Amino acid sequence: RYEPTWQSLDARPLPAWFDEAKLGVFVHWGVFSVPSFGSEWFWWYWQKEKRAPYVKFMEANYPPGFRYEDFGPLFTAEFFDPNQWADILKASGAKYVVLTSKHHEGFTLWGSKYSWNWNAVDVGPKRDLVGELATSIRNRTDLHFGLYHSLFEWFNPLFLEDATNVFKTRMFPTSKSLPELYEIVTKYQPEIIWSDGSGNAPDTYWNSTGFLAWLYNDSPVRDTVVTNDRWGVGSICRHGGFYTCSDRYNPGHLLPHKWENCMTIDKQSWGYRRDAKLHDYLTIEELVKQLVETVSCGGNLLMNIGPTHDGRIAAIFEERLRQMGTWLQVNGEAIYGTKPWRAQNDSVTPEVWYTSRPREGQVYALFLNWPISGTLALGEPQATLGETEVRLIGHKELLKWASLEKKGMVVALPQLSLKQLPCQWGWALQMTNVN
Repeated sequence: RYEPTWQSLDARPLPAWFDEAKLGVFVHWGVFSVPSFGSEWFWWYWQKEKRAPYVKFMEANYPPGFRYEDFGPLFTAEFFDPNQWADILKASGAKYVVLTSKHHEGFTLWGSKYSWNWNAVDVGPKRDLVGELATSIRNRTDLHFGLYHSLFEWFNPLFLEDATNVFKTRMFPTSKSLPELYEIVTKYQPEIIWSDGSGNAPDTYWNSTGFLAWLYNDSPVRDTVVTNDRWGVGSICRHGGFYTCSDRYNPGHLLPHKWENCMTIDKQSWGYRRDAKLHDYLTIEELVKQLVETVSCGGNLLMNIGPTHDGRIAAIFEERLRQMGTWLQVNGEAIYGTKPWRAQNDSVTPEVWYTSRPREGQVYALFLNWPISGTLALGEPQATLGETEVRLIGHKELLKWASLEKKGMVVALPQLSLKQLPCQWGWALQMTNVN
């Protein structure tokens, strides 16, 4: 059994499914999806920091005296079809999904008994959004279902009082945050708890180790659940299950601990923005690059989308997700279930990243640019005549190759027309028996 200490909890092995999954989809959805302007931090930027664009937006579009709480009934979700969401998520090639059950605004997407009149069952959609999506994901896909949960809430009076007392009192975690965590785990059995928002309080204030000990010892998901590292000030990148370290974290080199790159398809925001321009969205080429770099360095990629207040996944997000799925249908063997190789990227040709399957004796070279010369020089793999075989994934024939003088090899790529290419945005060589 795990003790409620970091030393004990950090010794828990990460369930194997998480490292094998490689790709997840993050879904930021809540009352902030109603103004859908600027950022999911709308309330804070408007009321607390009083940032000019937010103040002007409210003055121009809403009556005087309009409060953030008045957005609640406007969060309607009338077009939310959990089956359709599940089908899109499945088509993305992702192996898990993480939904914001509650962001820093405190609004819960389930009918929490600890969030009186500020939840999706009492206000707005009048639906259990968490439960509906969980059911559809489990009925229609093999994705692991996960929940994001914010520890703190910007303007909760109990939290603000604890903060005034320099967190010597613990009214907020004992009456709100912790009961919610136990509630979502017991009710929805998520296999990822993606914690966030320390509120500048230490993990002892949140009793994070006490909750995690229960989660790992006695909860209904104790054998399969994975957690991240955001459990209070000082825990990030140090404690918990997998490390996130920071938003959009992409170190570019191998880390000794399992990590995740959580990032957004909309470069500016996690929540939906009505005012986003096309160039604000990452292209599929940029997303494939993020995936390849992340996986080769031992990480998982968690790609974020922000649905609309009425429950739609905007066409641009759907397109990116489906494009990623199309790419993975061809190149999945170089991604899912792979391990980092001894070299993460190539020493001769830029934009070439490696993954491996040690058991099968296979190394994959993922290259993002098709060389004009028709040959790909690789500085890292050592090939042996008569033993090494090279294939382009999605293409039948073996490829010709030659050893380079000092080290490495040159591979002759097949001469293919655009239509004949196995995919469009990056390719993978499967190499057998290289050192």
